[in-house]
Amino acid sequence: MSARRIPLNLYGIPFGLAGLAGVWLTAADEQYASVVVGEVLAGLSAVAWVVVSVCYVRYVCGAPRALRTDLTDPVLSPFAALFAVTPMLLAAEALTPYARPPATVLVDVFLALTFVLGAWFTGQWIYGPLAVDNLHPGYFLPTVAGGFVAAGSAGAVGQHRLAWVMFGLGLVCWVILGSMILGRLFFGPPLPTPLVPTLAIEVAPAAVASVAYFALHGPRIDGVAAGLAGYGALMVAAQIRLIPLFARLPFMPGFWAFTFSWAAVVNATLHWIDQQRPPGHQAYVYALLIVISLSYLAVAARTAVALARDELLPRPPENAVPPPTRR
Repeated sequence: MSARRIPLNLYGIPFGLAGLAGVWLTAADEQYASVVVGEVLAGLSAVAWVVVSVCYVRYVCGAPRALRTDLTDPVLSPFAALFAVTPMLLAAEALTPYARPPATVLVDVFLALTFVLGAWFTGQWIYGPLAVDNLHPGYFLPTVAGGFVAAGSAGAVGQHRLAWVMFGLGLVCWVILGSMILGRLFFGPPLPTPLVPTLAIEVAPAAVASVAYFALHGPRIDGVAAGLAGYGALMVAAQIRLIPLFARLPFMPGFWAFTFSWAAVVNATLHWIDQQRPPGHQAYVYALLIVISLSYLAVAARTAVALARDELLPRPPENAVPPPTRR
């Protein structure tokens, strides 16, 4: 009997939880909420990362060549970057206030691994062959998300020069990949159903870049922050037109692509609200916290149902025949 495959996009679960932890920790920094909520969510993210990693290691140990196949898969391979990006983010946002030296070590280790994975995927996409129709917004993860999260993480532990280096990496890759991905989405065939949730990732680059910029430059609204917000607002508004498409989707692990993406938008928005302090700003903050948290609860509940029904992981072929061995 074939082993059950552990898809790399399952790393979207701990990554999404890390995003929600970041939202609540930002709210706590701005005196709108207790830090305990963010810390608990960061702990849940760490546990989820360990569980997914253990399951994935068991899977690849029992399936020869599975790791190489996954790292060269033209569809799901970019999600492998979340293996390094998630613990880097958790170390920066949750561990730094209490143990800066260990947090710095963890950030540096996983930042280096993020860079290596980004370089691997960039080289792999050049080496190819890579069909344009296989492009999807998940391709932002290794270098764009990786670069911006690394920038914010390095800034959080006081390594500002390194942080700006990684910010530049994320920014240039965003410009290049963003144009390619939008070109494919505009003029190519529709994404297959399992990849439709990755369209939510389009709202993430500007938001994650904004959060990283505030971490490096300080929470001040200047021309750069306003420019990032302008593009980010366009991508958020564009999602409204996609609601009918999203509404027809069956539940799948790919739904976790919505979570971190929108958590990043809320996180960036909290910075803007705290700086601008519009009338009723506290109500806006609490409304955002409630909406984003309830959306996570909905996705988590549906994930638990799928797990209980044994529908979360892809099933192996019923009549799978092992490949012949060479003599």
